[in-house]
Amino acid sequence: MQLVFIKAFRLPKSFLCTVIIVFFLLIGLNSVLALNREFPTTSWAVANRVIVVDPGHGGIDPGAVGYNGVKEKDIVLQVGKRLQKLLNQAGARVIMTRNSDTDFGTPGSGSLLTRKREDLSKRVQLANKNKADLYLSIHVNAIPSSRWRGAQTFYQRNRTESKQLAEAIQSEMVRILGNTRRVAKPEDFFTTRNTKMTSVIIEIGFISNPAEAKLLTDPAYQRKLVYAIYSGLVKYYTQEIPRPK
Repeated sequence: MQLVFIKAFRLPKSFLCTVIIVFFLLIGLNSVLALNREFPTTSWAVANRVIVVDPGHGGIDPGAVGYNGVKEKDIVLQVGKRLQKLLNQAGARVIMTRNSDTDFGTPGSGSLLTRKREDLSKRVQLANKNKADLYLSIHVNAIPSSRWRGAQTFYQRNRTESKQLAEAIQSEMVRILGNTRRVAKPEDFFTTRNTKMTSVIIEIGFISNPAEAKLLTDPAYQRKLVYAIYSGLVKYYTQEIPRPK
């Protein structure tokens, strides 16, 4: 019986490195192609919609002041601008109630409460005048205890469309953020009560919680949060539910 010996050989390290690099490049390319396929599917849902993005507070009204002195008005403006950019890219017409540290109250018009009422009234008027499809009011939560955390949406009682939108956004925040198990809840707020369109208030987290306050000022987390809201809007518009004409 003739024995055949096969000589073992080793691949050069440079060749192995090249194979590994090409492998990961192919994976990356596949991910990009997948995203490109997904984006047109999701973006059509909000294209041509008129959406009011309302970063709460501003000007003389800081909103809640949380851990390390972080102010609600600053965080919600940053998140609002990021949401505006993403929605614009998806083809929506976005109306911002404010683009800077301002409010709608008339300086010297009276007490802070009087000015705040004027501010809220003008935000509502802006949305109603432009016949918006959606009104998204962005806020942050704060309470004396530092233990509570988690983003949560609120809608006006007895408004079916607003309830559906709030639940869609909430489910996506739970899924994408992975750090909240809260559910959408009915409340009675001036803005959601007086806007004529589907409207929700999105409390994006607790700045009274040190860990969450730090997250809310992180640009990467803000982008993740904004994508969760956007994904919720897409989910809302693609659900098989009756829509008013």
